[in-house]
Amino acid sequence: MTHTRLAVIDQGEANERILNKEEYRADFRKVEGASLKRKTQLASPEAKRMFARCFYSFQASMYFITQLGRTKLDHSVVERIEEDVKAALEAGTQEINEAIDHAETLLKHHQIETIASYDTKPLVEEIGITSSFGRRYFDMMHKLDIIMPMMETLAIEEVITEREHEMRRSRYKRIVLAISTKARNFWTGVRRRMNEADAKLLAEAAKGKGTGRPAAAAKAADATDGQAGETAAVPQAAEAAAEAVETVAPTVDATAAPAEAPEPAAVAAAA
Repeated sequence: MTHTRLAVIDQGEANERILNKEEYRADFRKVEGASLKRKTQLASPEAKRMFARCFYSFQASMYFITQLGRTKLDHSVVERIEEDVKAALEAGTQEINEAIDHAETLLKHHQIETIASYDTKPLVEEIGITSSFGRRYFDMMHKLDIIMPMMETLAIEEVITEREHEMRRSRYKRIVLAISTKARNFWTGVRRRMNEADAKLLAEAAKGKGTGRPAAAAKAADATDGQAGETAAVPQAAEAAAEAVETVAPTVDATAAPAEAPEPAAVAAAA
């Protein structure tokens, strides 16, 4: 429905409100890698807001971990984090796929052929995908956009109750949000370990100066100063979490709330 004489229909104002939210804006200036350009096509308000809130923040966190983290941390630590995030993406995608299959079965069983659609304009934006993690997350966002109108249809046709509809809607949103939270928590731990590595180098440099090795100490200090700028490549959206999370690489279940994340044993062992 593009127009009606009985109501004022959205002409893109809803998308502008979402895109103009400052709290959704991630600091992407330090991400220097190439990106694969894609266009979003998101119709549901849930998928739109999850995308605006999480997508670039997630990509900035993963860039810091996979690219900058390897400059100072053992590569095996970074690889374990990557495997953890990949497993969470796969588990979340599988659950949403199963939800789509279940919804299709219900629609077919009740002979419902028309899916509810949104009167607001879809969110169409060209974005850059910087890694395989970002590509998987991009696909998950669009799967979320598929299941949402199916749930709306089942609720309108009274196949499911409004309470069940709300529970499922919240569940699928939490799956997507938990992935971004996991990456942000890992980023916090990696940044802390990198800062600790810098402090150790500075301490060794100062010790070298005190024992008659000024040239070696100065060289170590210069190397540390050169790397310090890289640690500033942090996503703005994660600054609030940086002061609260103290673990190196806490694990957040892909379907659980962010506060329930224990630290992965593998990363803790590497510490």
